[in-house]
Amino acid sequence: MSLRPGTVFLTDCPARLAIEIIATKWTVVTIFALSEGPLRHGELVELIGGVSRKVLTQTLRRLQDSGLVERRVYAEAPPRVEYSLTELGRSLEEPIAMLTDWARTNGEAVVSFQEHRTDGEAVIPSQATSPRR
Repeated sequence: MSLRPGTVFLTDCPARLAIEIIATKWTVVTIFALSEGPLRHGELVELIGGVSRKVLTQTLRRLQDSGLVERRVYAEAPPRVEYSLTELGRSLEEPIAMLTDWARTNGEAVVSFQEHRTDGEAVIPSQATSPRR
């Protein structure tokens, strides 16, 4: 079945599913962090920065439930737990790298635009100091 461009985000469509999986900043950042290899929970908290342990745990569980992350418990004392991307999770590395590159290239422009918004109205940064008509 071929989807028309206008139907790609309808309920139960693949594109909508993909967006729902990665729609939070912590999901994308967690996948990006795990792209370097397996990490423990504490290592992820330190590496990501700004995420609480509780939110990271929720994020990892969602990723596990979607088949993107594997949780491996080692029979040691004390127990050691590591998280890693599954093959399916690794398939998101390239799209997330592309988003990361976009952010590096365009991040300053977005911040500049946000700083120059007034009263909910956008002001083009190059016109920010010009008088309004």
